[in-house]
Amino acid sequence: MKVSIIIPVYNEEKFIKNCLDSLMKQTEKPDEIIVVDNNCTDRTINIVKKYPEIKIIREEEQGITHARNAGFNKAIGDIIARCDADSILSNNWIKTIKKIFSLNKSVVAITQPVIFYDIPLFGEMTTFMVALFYIYLLIPRLFIGAYPLVGPALAITKKAWTQVKNEVCLDDRLVHEDIDLSFHIKKYGKIYLNKDAIVKASGRRVKHNPWSFFGEYIFRFFKMLKNH
Repeated sequence: MKVSIIIPVYNEEKFIKNCLDSLMKQTEKPDEIIVVDNNCTDRTINIVKKYPEIKIIREEEQGITHARNAGFNKAIGDIIARCDADSILSNNWIKTIKKIFSLNKSVVAITQPVIFYDIPLFGEMTTFMVALFYIYLLIPRLFIGAYPLVGPALAITKKAWTQVKNEVCLDDRLVHEDIDLSFHIKKYGKIYLNKDAIVKASGRRVKHNPWSFFGEYIFRFFKMLKNH
């Protein structure tokens, strides 16, 4: 079972090194890591080039969905995993992904709990943050029937991707790309919540304007429902 890791990036020089270092420390190594340069103008790609084992591709069409799709389409793995540039993955992430897919043939996608590592109050309260994560995803779960995929860390089968890649919405203004993917992919199998590997992500968007972040999330979610 081969695993490809896809990381879409746009001006992530402050975060990308920690993300890549966490992938280098995996107890089971991925078969490939692809960083998708979505028109970076800072030092992000120069930092990535210090890791010779990582492939870099460029996607000129701006937007997280376009960058994600470009990486997914280039992946050679039977499993396509995706993380954000500000994610820090627990060192058993790939190991648990492979185990879940090998033991559960009906599973086509895996999601996981997320905690914010750079919000001081939350950083020391992992249990509280995991609980907040479940509450945060309650609304989409009611509509999807499972915990939705989340951008900081998700994994899907390549077969499932080939089934949905022409169905997903390409306009980031209309949907949350990870939730939209969840709606489409659930038609082909189960989405599994991986409780054995927690991903840490930057809370920069929440920290700068929490009410706007959560309010915009809910607003766009209900707008997205019109497409489903």
